[in-house]
Parts: sequence; C-alpha cells; structure tokens
Amino acid sequence: MKTGILLSGGIDSIALAWWKSPEIAYTVDYGQRSANGEVRAAGAVCSTMNIAHRVLQLDCSSLGSGDLAGSEPNLLAPAPEWWPFRNQFLLTVAAMAAVGDGVSRLLFGAVKTDSFHKDGSADFFRQIDGLVSLQEGGITIEAPALAMNSAELVRASGIETSVLSWAHSCHKSDFACGNCRGCEKHRLVMMELRHEAY
Repeated sequence: MKTGILLSGGIDSIALAWWKSPEIAYTVDYGQRSANGEVRAAGAVCSTMNIAHRVLQLDCSSLGSGDLAGSEPNLLAPAPEWWPFRNQFLLTVAAMAAVGDGVSRLLFGAVKTDSFHKDGSADFFRQIDGLVSLQEGGITIEAPALAMNSAELVRASGIETSVLSWAHSCHKSDFACGNCRGCEKHRLVMMELRHEAY
C-alpha cells in the first residue's frame, strides 16, 4: 500500500509525515500568499526524510478569501484565514496526482482544533473519504491525528526538533509575520513543547 501525504510544511503535516513515513508528499501552491514558504519547508523535510516531493501549482488566487489570499474575508468566513472549500480542493488536487503515482492512501494532517472549520471535522473526512474512494483508483483519505491537538501529535510522532524547526505556519507571508492565526498557533505549540521539556 503506497502512502501519500498533503504536506503544507506546517507543524501538523510535518509531524504526521515523520510519524507515518509516507513514500510521497504533495504540496499545493494554489496562489496562497505563503506558498513559497510552505514549499520551502516541505521540500526541506522531504529531503531530510528521503520522501519523494511533488509541488502542484494551480493559481486559484482569484477565488481566495482572507489572510491566505491577501483580501477581505468572505462574509461567510468563520476565521480570517478561511478560503472557501480549501481542504476539499487540496485533497482533490492531491488525489488527482496520487492516482498516477499509484498511491492508495492519502494522509491529511488535521488535528482536533481544526474542527473549528467544517472541512476540518471528522464528518468532513468521513464524507471525503467515501467520495474519493468511490472513484477510480480507490484512494482512501485518512486524518490519523484528528483526535489529538498539535502538541499531542508532535509527541506521538517522536519527531526530531531539527526537523520540526523547518515548519512554516504563517498565513500571510513566505516568512513568519508574527501576527496571524498561523503564527500564533505555531508560537503556542512550541511554547507548550518547550515547557514540557523542562
């Protein structure tokens, strides 16, 4: 069973990659402001872990919303970084590539706090798995860390600090802006992990 992973280069997807050791990783540059930072982080992790890495480029910037797109959030946005149907889109694009790569299992690094978004919920992942696995290729979608928070995922993965240090979580820039929800999450998770180390 060949396993692939959606690797954004953030803490959660990097820890999941270390934990589950997929053969191939997909990073999607869909026109988000932080794309270069995500690709850089994911590439460094894949090189360190000897994982094949594919960068999929599709410019959907005109469809974006909020911090990730550099625009005002959509009126339906539950958070500043919300991009309509983003996880569904990312999984669909990765699955399109994965079919040709012979992947039968596609991992997604969602954690407990992602259920704040409808496309980060257990119900979403059940339904997207059913939809994708129904189609040619029979790829299954899994979110193995959905019951964990980010610090719990990092601990479960046993990831080395040097690899985790590549993580890029910013929603606004190729380098950490320090004032978006992604940077704040990164700061809080790293503080929690450092606190436990002492």
